[in-house]
Amino acid sequence: MVAMDQRESLRTMFADAGRGRVGDEELTDFKLHVAAELGTHASGFLIDRHYGHPQARDLLAGKVGFILAADALTQEPGGPVEETGLDPAVLGQDADLTGVDAVKLLLIWRRDDQREARAQMAEQFIAAARAHGVLSVLEPVVRETPGETGWDQTAAIREAARELSPLGPSLYKVQVPRGGAGEPAQLRADCEALARDITGPWVVLSQGVAVPDFHDAVAIACGAGASGFLAGRALWSDVVGSQDVAGRLREVSVPRLERLIETVDAAARPWREA
Repeated sequence: MVAMDQRESLRTMFADAGRGRVGDEELTDFKLHVAAELGTHASGFLIDRHYGHPQARDLLAGKVGFILAADALTQEPGGPVEETGLDPAVLGQDADLTGVDAVKLLLIWRRDDQREARAQMAEQFIAAARAHGVLSVLEPVVRETPGETGWDQTAAIREAARELSPLGPSLYKVQVPRGGAGEPAQLRADCEALARDITGPWVVLSQGVAVPDFHDAVAIACGAGASGFLAGRALWSDVVGSQDVAGRLREVSVPRLERLIETVDAAARPWREA
């Protein structure tokens, strides 16, 4: 599945590519190019409501599972997402989810005094998705608490999985242990251990994984029981800022996605069997 729900982080990527601070129109155009060129190759496409949601929905209608981000982000320009909340425009009582098959919540997981509140928010998200008749994709991203000592990201990923996946999301979207780097045997062991900690079906995301490492990380995760991937940056990050976005997506990103799809089709555990 293809993720295209980045907001201020995508604007930062344009700046890093030498384009300066681009406007909302440029973000929307890029997202719609990705939807057009990559969306129909995948089984799912994720976008936010702010930049191109109605156009992408209409473009992909009936061709792919359509996922809408339901997270309200706390994020300074140029900085990472620090906290999230539920977006009432997506999951409020009167929200219009026409054409939406699933909703996604990014949740920043820390060992701090907000830990229980975040778990409660995850429960509210899953219940709200169920009430609206759509699937729920829960995406915890672990972060070190300021002042925390002995930080081990892979251990934190597993701890978050034990805490949050039993809440029952339709799909658990998880970081790759070790950022997908290191010896394959160790990564395989870490993914197998993570699989034992996760209740229900799961896929990996590409945040924190170098583009050249992502394919093999997906293959190892699928071998350990993952049902695939829901990724953005590993597919299209090196196309951001291009003068010919559609052409570069076809040249670079489509073959990359097709190779990943072949691997998932061959090795992943089907979602409905998880």
